Amino acid sequence: MLAHMDIAAALAQASADLKQPQDLDAALATIAEVACESTPGIDHVGISVAHRGGRIETRAWTDQVVVELDQLQYDTGQGPCLQALESDGVVRVEHARHEQRWPAFIPGAVRLGLRSQLGVRLNSDARTFGALNLYSFSSDTLSDETVQMSELFASHAALAMGHAERIGNLSAALTSRKVIGIALGLLMHRLEIDEPTAFAYLTRMSASTETKLRDVAASVVADHEARFGRGATEAGEPEPAGA
Repeated sequence: MLAHMDIAAALAQASADLKQPQDLDAALATIAEVACESTPGIDHVGISVAHRGGRIETRAWTDQVVVELDQLQYDTGQGPCLQALESDGVVRVEHARHEQRWPAFIPGAVRLGLRSQLGVRLNSDARTFGALNLYSFSSDTLSDETVQMSELFASHAALAMGHAERIGNLSAALTSRKVIGIALGLLMHRLEIDEPTAFAYLTRMSASTETKLRDVAASVVADHEARFGRGATEAGEPEPAGA
């Protein structure tokens, strides 16, 4: 089992390595591994991510059986993971073979070897990102220390997911701004208008077609590249507005 200093160092490194949205999987994998190695009585750990629209997927796992147990919950629509997501912050299951709350999930889970389980909701900035799932195949009971440790790791996972989302939003915003700037420059050159008039033109197109402004701008750029080739835009002729 990892010492407290080793746990802190591993979690700090996972956070430090999260510089791009695509780094999230590696960070979650580290958190799952550290949680598995350092939480008393726990043999396997997984992290489930909830997407807008209701889809749930397992993004990190320490053993293939985690994927099977998670999928069993997704398929049956029952289990500690889903209950943690929907209502309770921490869902504790002990003596799984006697559990009555999820009749569609428990029999299959017990056949896979489950004896006890924790599902912990991942919250950050009032947003639910998913759940941390901790499985024991070796103990029918879970200590209070195990619950406390699970909440610590859930907090780190939620913070990592929130950070990755903010990075992604910022990147998308910067990309949108760049595309809109290029589109304005193209319109100013093509229609021989100034920047405010070009922006008004884009916003009218956006309103009349009920399309987001960045998507309208992207279509202007795509149309230009289709007519004159991508090199014309990349070469900066005409220059984007504000360049």
